[in-house]
Amino acid sequence: MTKVPGAPRNGNSVPPPTFKTPSAQVKPSWQAGGPAGLSKGGAAPSFGRVSNTAPVPTVPKVSDRPAPQAHPKDQNSLVQRAEHIAAGTRTPMCGHCDKVIRGPFLVAMGMSWHPEEFNCSHCHASLVESGFVEERGTVYCAHCYEKFFAPTCTSCQQKVLGEVINALKQTWHVYCFLCASCQQPIRNNTFHLEDGLPYCERDYYQLFGTSCHGCDFPIEAGDKFLEALGFTWHDTCFVCAVCNTSLEGQAFFSKKDKALCKKHANTVKI
Repeated sequence: MTKVPGAPRNGNSVPPPTFKTPSAQVKPSWQAGGPAGLSKGGAAPSFGRVSNTAPVPTVPKVSDRPAPQAHPKDQNSLVQRAEHIAAGTRTPMCGHCDKVIRGPFLVAMGMSWHPEEFNCSHCHASLVESGFVEERGTVYCAHCYEKFFAPTCTSCQQKVLGEVINALKQTWHVYCFLCASCQQPIRNNTFHLEDGLPYCERDYYQLFGTSCHGCDFPIEAGDKFLEALGFTWHDTCFVCAVCNTSLEGQAFFSKKDKALCKKHANTVKI
């Protein structure tokens, strides 16, 4: 007796899967007179294709913004290198032991040295091939100088081994002391403070400066100025519009925002 599989519990029978041969598949119909490759419905038929190659992943679009740049190297580095001099007819005196050097020697800091005696004053490492830094007439390797003498940059908190900017009672790398607006190095140029932030001279006057109503030039720090007729003036620019007489501290009259002295107040039409 053949065992018949039981029906599903929901009472619905599950028909066995059916397979169609290629000849039994419905072929697409083509519209006569239409463009080649278009079906009657207007859409071209698509056919599945088996491939052993993995699909090419979509590469995300790279942003047009430049990638952040690494901090530039110190400008005018303090690290120097001794000059190697081959043995010859010269017999200089060693700057360390004050004895005659017979054979190859080094030249550094304006003196000659036995190669075996040109060492870091702190760790005594040889400075023959490595760089050295002079501090108060004494030589140090770059590591010891950085550890004991190099100032720390206020901005990046890294040691400064090159040109240093002293500003606002603090020390900075050249490329760390920047204008708060244009983000360009201020270097040794004039700068101004606004809310505790440094600005280069150009950006400061563009953002916060006041222009003289008489000459349109900015009123800079230290300039004498006055306010009249709702405008700000250099003291030398507040003059009578007719005779150019200075009106600073004088009684004046105005017509159409122009200052006039008493003499021309009623005699000139503007």
